[in-house]
Amino acid sequence: MRLKNVPGSREAIADSVFVIHEPETNKGAWQQVFGNDHEIHVEIGMGKGRFLYEMASLHPDINYIGIEKYSSVLLRAIQKMEEKELPNLRFVRMDAEDITEVFGRDEIDRIYLNFSDPWPKDRHAKRRLPSRQFLARYDEFLKGNGVLEFKTDNRDLFDFAVEEVPEAGWKIKECTYDLHHDDRLMQGNVMTEYEEKFSSIGNPICKYIIYR
Repeated sequence: MRLKNVPGSREAIADSVFVIHEPETNKGAWQQVFGNDHEIHVEIGMGKGRFLYEMASLHPDINYIGIEKYSSVLLRAIQKMEEKELPNLRFVRMDAEDITEVFGRDEIDRIYLNFSDPWPKDRHAKRRLPSRQFLARYDEFLKGNGVLEFKTDNRDLFDFAVEEVPEAGWKIKECTYDLHHDDRLMQGNVMTEYEEKFSSIGNPICKYIIYR
C-alpha cells in the first residue's frame, strides 16, 4: 500500500534542494540542470526511490530523474538523498499525465516503469503507464534510439502492456515472463522494493524492453 498522508510531506518536498520545482521551465534544457551532457534516464512512478538511487550510485556517468505523484512516498526518497547526496539524481513531484510538459523532443535516453499501478478496471486502461496513450506521450521526448523498460509481477497488466506495443507503433526488443530465472536479462538487474517483496514469495517477475 502506498503511503499517501504523512504529515508535513508536502512542506518537506517544497523545501528540498533535491526536488526540481516548476519542472516545465526546464523542458528541453535538463542537461543544464545537471551541468553536463550525460544521458538522462527517467523512472516514472519511482515510489520510495530504491531502484533509482541504486542505479544512480552504480552509474555516476548517467543522470537520473525520478517522477512520483505521491508526496508521502517521494519523501522517503528525499530522506535517502539527505543521508548521502548523489549529484546525478533529482526528483519531480507530478502526475505522469503531464509529462510531455516537462521533457522536450529527443531529451530522454531511457524510461523505466517499475511495478506500475495496474488500474484493473477496463474503463481506466488509458491511465496505465504502459498503455498506448502513454506510449504516445513517451514518443514525444524519448530519443530515436531510446528504449523503455517495464517490470511487474502483475501478469494481467503485463499481458495488456505486451498487446499495446504494436498498437502504439513500438517493437519488443526483449521480453521475459520470469526475469529472475533468465540469466541473461538478470545481468545488472537492480530490484525495486516491490520486486524484492514479490519475488521472495515466488511471484514471477515479467519484464520487457521496447523501442520504436
